Amino acid sequence: MGTLRIGYLGPEGSFSHEAVSTMDNVESIACDTLADLLSSVADSSLDQGLVPIENAIEGTVSATIDGLVFDHELVIVQEIVIPIRLHLLARPGVAIEDLTSVRSFVHALAQCRGYLHGLDVTIEQTTSTSQAAREVAQSSEPWAAVASTLAGELFGLVALATDIEDHPDNATRFVVVARERVAAPTGHDRTTIVCFQDSDRPGSLYGILGRFAARDINLTKLESRPTKRGLGDYCFVIEFEGHVADDVVADCLADLQTHLARVKFLGSYPVTGVEATGRREEVAEARRSADQWMKEIRSRITP
Repeated sequence: MGTLRIGYLGPEGSFSHEAVSTMDNVESIACDTLADLLSSVADSSLDQGLVPIENAIEGTVSATIDGLVFDHELVIVQEIVIPIRLHLLARPGVAIEDLTSVRSFVHALAQCRGYLHGLDVTIEQTTSTSQAAREVAQSSEPWAAVASTLAGELFGLVALATDIEDHPDNATRFVVVARERVAAPTGHDRTTIVCFQDSDRPGSLYGILGRFAARDINLTKLESRPTKRGLGDYCFVIEFEGHVADDVVADCLADLQTHLARVKFLGSYPVTGVEATGRREEVAEARRSADQWMKEIRSRITP
């Protein structure tokens, strides 16, 4: 396979840029907004796109999940998790007491809400953390950006305060999205789907969750999203362990599709993180043990 053209939320210096930089054999393309990025993948202008989907402090990135659920037919093929360290950056010579405005991406601002509350400044939203750094660098006003160390280096800014996020274990999960292609199973995978109901009735969510419980499929995330069709009309975004190539997962999805108005498949993909390799080995060994156990039972079947 040749070099893939992968879009990310730019400009350079964003956390999306840091995440895409961990990938091999790619040409990274900066996009102005998440909507532009997803549209460019959908219309084949880009091969794939890397988008933030969840932050440890602020939760789901609504622009990403809504774009995948309602606007485009794309699938998740990979996830990348990176730690997030946020700094207050300004031009050299600007003191923290001089600041009149602090700007950044909406999720970054929310992740350091506690620190910013103590500053007597105007808070401004930008399309990304690195865009905020660019605006601060290009302005003669006493502004500051909430952004990364890399953004500060690229745009010639200095840190007035470091690690200003509200919680020390801050991290963001990014996903790589593509058209149609489903990632190969690895033994330690996650699947994401969206369940749409034909009507809201008592026990409807229980009926969905019961199908996973009956098959011992472990859910890792459950979130309701408004369907944009009126107050009280929701769909459910569900993430769970396993791959669509697994028979038990395929059976569960077919059962859901039979009983719901619609099930949208958003991808099966390998889980990343410091425990991923060990978990894959554990799962593989457990499966080998289970296969041997079943073979032993079947060997006792009367001819």
